[in-house]
Amino acid sequence: MFHVGGARSALFNWAMAKQSGGTLVLRIEDTDASRNSPEWTEGIIRALAWLGMDGGEYEGPYFQSANADKHQTAVRTLIDAGLAYYCDCKREDVIARTGDQHKGYDGFCRDRGLGPGEGRALRFRTPDEGQTVVVDLLRGKPVFENAVLEDFVIARADGSVTFLLANAVDDMSQGITHVVRGEEHLSNAPKQQLLWEALGGTPPVWAHVPVIVNEKRQKLSKRRDKVALEDYRAEGYLAEAMRNYLMLLGWAPSNDREIVPWDVMVDEFRIEDVNTSPAFFDVKKLRAINGDYIRALPIERFVAECQPFLEEAPFSYDPTTFDQLAPLAQTRLALLSEIVEMVDFAFLDEPPFDEQSWNKGMKEPAAEILAAAEEAYRDAPWETEELKTRLEAIGTAHGLKLGKTQAPVRVAVTGRTVGLPLFESLEILGRERTLARIAAARAKLTA
Repeated sequence: MFHVGGARSALFNWAMAKQSGGTLVLRIEDTDASRNSPEWTEGIIRALAWLGMDGGEYEGPYFQSANADKHQTAVRTLIDAGLAYYCDCKREDVIARTGDQHKGYDGFCRDRGLGPGEGRALRFRTPDEGQTVVVDLLRGKPVFENAVLEDFVIARADGSVTFLLANAVDDMSQGITHVVRGEEHLSNAPKQQLLWEALGGTPPVWAHVPVIVNEKRQKLSKRRDKVALEDYRAEGYLAEAMRNYLMLLGWAPSNDREIVPWDVMVDEFRIEDVNTSPAFFDVKKLRAINGDYIRALPIERFVAECQPFLEEAPFSYDPTTFDQLAPLAQTRLALLSEIVEMVDFAFLDEPPFDEQSWNKGMKEPAAEILAAAEEAYRDAPWETEELKTRLEAIGTAHGLKLGKTQAPVRVAVTGRTVGLPLFESLEILGRERTLARIAAARAKLTA
């Protein structure tokens, strides 16, 4: 699963790299083996490629675990410099000593002189005095008092290093100059800077982008919200629409535009202009933007984009017939997945039955209208305008406007009260199938 928040951060990084002539680096931070698998890595790569970031757009993927030797060298450097020490304290020990379950580590093992051993983690010795200033392109220069930074773990009892140390070492070895990531990592920045400085490096320039929230202004959670990029793709969102929308989460193009080509966004984007307020993931807005992108597709690509959904549909579809229906459907979709219910009537032996649509469309004088339509359509030239003209005449005879007149015909033929333009649909469906469906609906009404 690739989180939409991670996708947005990747896009911001990508845009910055492209406009500055830099290089985007994809690194899989897999130091915690329990939380990693090849399938997850492959999912990330596929998700990035879908957004437009294929292997030619970044260096990598690099795997943090491949740098284990460098990580262990850093561990020895910090120990030799007196900047790291072993600790065998358990969390309950710290709480018992401090009387506060919310208080961080109290430095109990700083001067005990413990060596490596079972149950002993390695902690970084943070300075007792002074301040650590984080230069952040969005947030200015947040100041962290060193005295309140706990001595944090940099290597587990089994010798494997934690994210904080591995990340700093890898950034230094790969020449990372800028890091754009979610604001939940801001609290890690002073710790990572201290590690950079302890290892003789110059920290990167940071940019901590705002958290993404749902309609209740709660941080997006995979346990509660739909956050996987793959899920949106499966639902029928276009990659360029998703990319466009994610770029709007915290940043706005000039002139209040929302639909902006990627190349233009790259030219205009400035990380310093990203708002620090929480960004609302508005699914309705995303859906609307996706609809705009669908309508702008060349018809050949629209047909191709619909094909995977049609191939999974509970019917066999005829490509020639779909080519005729596609221009009618393209202007009405917000999601590609909606194509199945929009055109199924043309490929099913009988129209789908929807009770709500039937009850709404088959009100009096539905039976009379269907009988008249069956008679009028039996010898009508089978083309859109003539089909419309004849049904309008039936409506006039019953004192009804066209919208009311066509309702029972639409439900009889397509099974639904809304859908593609009716008369174009009838022309494509053909006389024989249309008349058979009208007759079946009339028989059901009069039974």
